[in-house]
This record gives sequence, structure tokens and C-alpha cells, in this order.
Amino acid sequence: MPIQHAIWTVGAVPQPLSSTRLASEQLLEDMIVRDPRILSSEWMLIGRQENTAHGGRIDLLAIAPDGSLVLIELKRDRTPREIVAQALDYASWVEGLSAQQIEQIYQRFSGGGSLSDAFQQRFGGALEEDAVNASHQIILVAAELDPSTERIINYLNARDMAINAVFFQVFEHQGQQLLSRAWLIDPGVTQANVAATAPSKGSKGEKEPWNGEFYVSFGDETSRSWDDARTYGFISGGGGSWYSQTLKLLSPGDRVWVKIPKTGYVGVGRVTESSVAFKDFMLDTPEGRKPARDVLRHAARYQAYADDPERSEYFVRVAWLDTVPKDQAVAELGMFGNQNTVCQPQTPGWRQTVERLKTYFKRWDAQA
Repeated sequence: MPIQHAIWTVGAVPQPLSSTRLASEQLLEDMIVRDPRILSSEWMLIGRQENTAHGGRIDLLAIAPDGSLVLIELKRDRTPREIVAQALDYASWVEGLSAQQIEQIYQRFSGGGSLSDAFQQRFGGALEEDAVNASHQIILVAAELDPSTERIINYLNARDMAINAVFFQVFEHQGQQLLSRAWLIDPGVTQANVAATAPSKGSKGEKEPWNGEFYVSFGDETSRSWDDARTYGFISGGGGSWYSQTLKLLSPGDRVWVKIPKTGYVGVGRVTESSVAFKDFMLDTPEGRKPARDVLRHAARYQAYADDPERSEYFVRVAWLDTVPKDQAVAELGMFGNQNTVCQPQTPGWRQTVERLKTYFKRWDAQA
């Protein structure tokens, strides 16, 4: 059934706000361009009303921190079959875009700006050509969703098609319109599908069944300490929901292979607890169990966002099976890499990487 929500005032006698509509979906698009956080605080818009080679026009195009693209289509009163079919058609065009073509799209959107410079400023890291458009996702935006649209999107997403829908409802309160947002599917699930289908270098996009082994990126050494992670048994991610929400994929018993980006693989372990926010995470120390805020070297940085669910650091407790210090990280040409904090890769490069790592981390199958 269609997702519905409502808003009430808070007080002794709660009052429901009246539901209304925006004057047009064009207004919603304009609002998104002015403030992309309406959709996601983790994406950067790079294109608008971009003509495809198929005769269509993409409403909005964005890029994620891993270089994957986000195709955003507004419903504009089209039927479910029309909007989904059109988005898939556009996605087939987006898939073939080269790094140079994407740079040109951004130049048109920004009035001559550099995508590499904008990416560096927005995400704090370099945009590597090999990572640009290695995968993509489709986001459908609508004022409301009907049951047919929901069924189609759920069907495709369940089959590893990275497609999601977000719809907005407008409420009236004291002469002002308020905009609320709801996702059809947890964005972390869609992001996981994007990461799963992202090819490793040299794989040419081949896909195979997931081998059951999780990849973990333990990134940003300025705010994460691998020494702490080894000592106290955890992995973590934060600074934005894009970096933390895939931690939800992990459950007790899952095996994780951990890589420090641009350095190499440093450990393998078994998950013992699901994701926990920094303010609730406890560590076992020689002096007994203590709050993470009293132990970790980057605790002050985490504490600054401890009460912000979007930007908080999140932790997953891990029983290490085998680890090495950062300066002994394992790195070989062709080994799988991805900027998502957690993913379930479905490329031959991942299976080959795991088999190779087992020759380095001898205790990979030991009892935790």
C-alpha cells in the first residue's frame, strides 16, 4: 500500500496539520537544486536537464563520494510505467558515460567549473578516474507514490537493481508550507546494491553471486585509528549517513575483510554486535568496560556530532581473527577496493581478492 504520513503539532491538544500540494513539481526541482540536502546531504549535483543520446532529458544528475552517479527523475504526472521505463532508458545512457563526458556535463551545469576541484572541495578527497561512474543508482522523486510504482521498484531493487523512490508531502501550518520526505526503501539498501555491482579494476563489469564475505573500508586516517580498532575490536564509519548506513548490513557472525584505502588490507574478523552509535558504544579495557568517549584518541571529534544521527560515528564490534599493523598492510595489483564503508561485492575481483588474502591472513577461519 502507498506510504502515508502526517504531522501533528506538539502540545496538550495535538493538532494535525492540513495536507496540501506544491504549485508544481518544477518548484520541487528548483528547491532541490538550491539545497540538494532535500534529497541527500551526501550527494553533489553535477547536471540538470541534460539531453541524452536517446532523445530524452535527465532531470538531475548527482555524484556520490565513491564516484558513482545518481540519476534523479521527477514524476511530473507521468504513469508508473512511463517514469520507471524512462528512468531505466536514461540509466542505460548514463552507464556508458566516460569521465570526460561527465566532466563536460558538470561544466555545463556549473558554468565552466572543474568537476575534480568541486569533488575535492565537497568530499575532501580526489576523484579518481577509475572510480567515476563505475556504478549508478536511480532515484524517482514524486509528490506521492501509487501501489504500482512501489511494486515495480521493490521488484527491481530486490534483484540488485539500485533503484529507489522518495516522495514528498506538503503540509500547511500558520500560513507556511512545510515539506516532509519519506524514502520507499532504506537508502542504505540501495547504496549497498550500488556497491555490490561496482566492478573492481580489470573486471570489465562481470558479475557473479556474492561469496558471503563482507568488504570493509576503514577510511579517513585523520579521524579513525586502526591501532584503536585492533586493540578494542571494532570497525566504524561516520561523518554522514552515506558513510555509516551500510554498517547496518552487518550482523553477528559475518566475516569482514578490512582495507585502509590507498594502503591495503589490514585484518579479518567476525562481527559480534550490530551497529551502535558512538554515544552508546562501550569498550573493554584493562581497567574494565568504559565509554568509547573516554578511551578513543579521536573521541573529541566524535563527541562533537554525538547527538546528530546523520553525522554521528557508528561502531560495529568485531572479534579479530588476524590483523597486521598499518605499515604491514597487504596490497597487490588488482585487489578489490571500494569507498563504501561496507559492501557485498558481486564481481570476480572480490572472490579472487579474498582467496589471495587467505594466504596472508592464515587465521582467517579461526574461532573468534
